[in-house]
Amino acid sequence: MNDNDQPQADAAKDEELKGVPKEFLDEEGELEPPESGDVSEALEALRGDLENAKQEVLYAKAETQNVRRRMEKDVADARNYAATGFARDILSVWDNLSRAVEAIPESLRGEEKMKGLVTGIEATQRELEKVFKQHGIERIAAKGMPLDPNQHQAMMEVPTDEHEAGTVVQEMQSGWMIKDRLLRPAMVGVAKKPG
Repeated sequence: MNDNDQPQADAAKDEELKGVPKEFLDEEGELEPPESGDVSEALEALRGDLENAKQEVLYAKAETQNVRRRMEKDVADARNYAATGFARDILSVWDNLSRAVEAIPESLRGEEKMKGLVTGIEATQRELEKVFKQHGIERIAAKGMPLDPNQHQAMMEVPTDEHEAGTVVQEMQSGWMIKDRLLRPAMVGVAKKPG
């Protein structure tokens, strides 16, 4: 063997002994034949290492699965709630259409000149409701319902004997949900016992 072959032989030997625990190598790095007692100890040590490696693989798989689930949920949330900002902004259009319909007196609704205007505003309002429904945007029930701080924002108390205390008796601004999230709370007046 010439001098050029020696580094290749050393590299091959190093590769062959890679991963062998140091207690099985002598001072020169050569594989030392184990004694019979050492074999069983070494076997137990390897079994322990194998068991630890299995546990680490299981933990890594579980973590990967958790990351994948979180990512899937994030993607679903992004898809479901992407229009939240736009929906909040468009609610003011809904409010103005509602005010316009409510502001038209009954006497003008029957007039031939106003019929087209009233019909157009009401049709626009219905179309907006339809689009909201298609995107999972729904109005929160308020009037006659018990006050729910998760959906209603109490703006005032109304003394009355006609309703039980804590019941919504007046809706000043409609509340809305997008899927299962609050888009805007309903601003309401709540009944209280007089005196």
